Amino acid sequence: MLEPTFGPGVVVEDVGVLVGGSSRETWSFVARRSGDQGRRYVLRRDPPGVPASGVRLESSLLAAAARAGVPVPRVVASGGSDDGLGSCFVIVEFVEGETIPRRILRDESLSAVRPELAGQCGRILADVHRIPPADVPGLAGGDPLEQLRELADRLGQPHPAFELGFRWLFAGRPARCAETVVHGDFRNGNLIVGPDGVRAVLDWELAHLGDPLEDLGWLCQKAWRFGAPLPVGGFGTVDDLVDAYEDRSGRRVDRDALHWWEVLATLRWGIICIVQTTTHVSGAVRSVELAAIGRRVCEVEWDLLELLG
Repeated sequence: MLEPTFGPGVVVEDVGVLVGGSSRETWSFVARRSGDQGRRYVLRRDPPGVPASGVRLESSLLAAAARAGVPVPRVVASGGSDDGLGSCFVIVEFVEGETIPRRILRDESLSAVRPELAGQCGRILADVHRIPPADVPGLAGGDPLEQLRELADRLGQPHPAFELGFRWLFAGRPARCAETVVHGDFRNGNLIVGPDGVRAVLDWELAHLGDPLEDLGWLCQKAWRFGAPLPVGGFGTVDDLVDAYEDRSGRRVDRDALHWWEVLATLRWGIICIVQTTTHVSGAVRSVELAAIGRRVCEVEWDLLELLG
């Protein structure tokens, strides 16, 4: 897969699995030609045997995001399940930095930049939302609340707190705005951070067309604070995020609408937790991590009830 980029005789060394991510495999390796020291790259792919996912779109999304000014790793190669690696994949350049949220929130080496991260995220999201949808054909759209309702019904598990959330969301839905490209999983944990701030945005497989406030609400959701008190990723305030976003995008953020999207984000995460553990329990993918995520459903019910007052 690397020969079109590196030429014949390229050697792959130092292959290892990277931590993080419960739905995709992430591998690190060094590619080297005779006589050079080589460079490090990252392979992301669907687990073999799992139905094809949005990772097929990831290479075109990364290219479009780079053109819009979003910091992303450069794509080296990509392909489908018939291209030699057993499943859909994308290979990108390795970006040095920290991705583990608790280190981003606590490491002394990042203490100086932490107060700047929420503003940086606001500006980056503004750039994400100006990616021309025509540059990424094939992105799904639709009503996220209706889609979540259908998914919850298919799971067939009774969760009264989630039903209260659905009732509140359907009753208070804000006015719809023009759809943009939405990252879909923009949060602490999907960012590479260094002493200079956010160096790259990762994990684009959930990107779609939707309301730009969906990304802001998802970033503000309590799960992505990882025990820290600040509401935006554990590292910043909503004012920092919104002010930077408005300044960069020229859009005004309705705070009531943003709260609605945070409630939807919390409900969505709770249902994702059910899906993750069902994937394990059903035997589709046996994973202690997926099972552990499922045990967090009750946490999300509590968070949702607090948001609803």
